[in-house]
Amino acid sequence: MRVGVALSQYGAFARRDAVIEVARAAEALGFDSLWTGDRILDPVHPRDRYPGSADGRMPAEYTTFLDPLTVLTAAAAVTERVRLGTSTLNAPWYSPVLLARSLTTLDVLSEGRLDVGLGLGWSSDEYAAAGVPWARRGARLEEIIDVLERIWADDPVTYESGSFSVPESRIEPKPVQRPRPPIYLGGYSSAALGRIGRRADGWLAGGVPLPVLTPMWDAVRRAAEDAGRDPDSLRMMLRINPRITDEPAAADLVPRTGTIEQIAEYARSTGAYEVFADFQQTTGDLTRMLDLAGRFREAMG
Repeated sequence: MRVGVALSQYGAFARRDAVIEVARAAEALGFDSLWTGDRILDPVHPRDRYPGSADGRMPAEYTTFLDPLTVLTAAAAVTERVRLGTSTLNAPWYSPVLLARSLTTLDVLSEGRLDVGLGLGWSSDEYAAAGVPWARRGARLEEIIDVLERIWADDPVTYESGSFSVPESRIEPKPVQRPRPPIYLGGYSSAALGRIGRRADGWLAGGVPLPVLTPMWDAVRRAAEDAGRDPDSLRMMLRINPRITDEPAAADLVPRTGTIEQIAEYARSTGAYEVFADFQQTTGDLTRMLDLAGRFREAMG
């Protein structure tokens, strides 16, 4: 099982020294990957509840948030081996041609270390702020994937759909990874799980109890099989956002809360291809965060 860690990006860690230090430390500690997320605002009066939150509000740390691709580019400049992923980039907010350019640039500058994780997000407030319709966001995501794959594969490129138009053009460079960087998709609805099975290289899953996680992964695999794809070729990439405790937590609270050992035991039990942990909500201290990361890496074996 591959093991990753979230790169410094938000809250107390939204600063240059933290980004650089965590990137370098992750590589030195033997982590396989670094990951970033995607937030653009914290609504004072949110229209949508934050998933998994008792009061419906997103974590307070999310109020301060650095751009995911810029942070990964900074990490690429100070590392040589770790892969660089987004979990998730909310694709409908972006022009697909400009998104293709940004992702290709990161893949080129990192010499082929990019993992493209795309999703839809959950906040209609953020869609409004981005100037993007909330309706048909799933269809928009599929069209964006079409454009990305076309740009990365063809030259000259042309594309026409209900939402996007690319006139016949030459678009260079292409990504280092051929035929394209891996594309992973997030989501938990039946439509999202079906899309993952049909279109993606794997699922960007969240840390939820196994009785919830396993049926969703089975649905992804069935969708792949129905689409004529090999379900064994898909990868589960599991993100965990734990609040680490010194004393063992009750079983029903894991993986959201628990000791390092409990979180690692849960991660190993999922059968995921890769597990990555985000400790930015456990502590605001960089030294403490790196200690937690190192202990997690050791606990994962």
